[in-house]
Amino acid sequence: MVKKELLTLVNLNKGDKKYVIDEMAASRQITILRLPPYHCELNPIELVWAQVKGDVARNNTSFKLSDVKILLENSLERVTADKWQKCIHHVHKEEEKMWELDNLIDVAVEPLVINLGDEDSSDSEDEF
Repeated sequence: MVKKELLTLVNLNKGDKKYVIDEMAASRQITILRLPPYHCELNPIELVWAQVKGDVARNNTSFKLSDVKILLENSLERVTADKWQKCIHHVHKEEEKMWELDNLIDVAVEPLVINLGDEDSSDSEDEF
């Protein structure tokens, strides 16, 4: 088979991923919001976790696991609702920046169309 035929076969048989958590949530009329992969700046918990880790690292003087556990617990207790709100606000600002950038790209970049049909026009000199 050629690549085009293989891709068609894959697309016909790949199906959608189903997760148990989605089914559990749907049964309770809850919607799961998935964040895009590799975009930790869009997840407020990553900002909170960075603060907690930094706090533990700054205060860790013994490097004993028992002491690190205590530092972790203390640091988690200092995560307030206000800190969460600030992280969420920061993520909203990052989202807005990304939407603005996306709109600028849409305006500045002409669409690129790649024809995957059977016609081969690479020999045509009229294109250039």
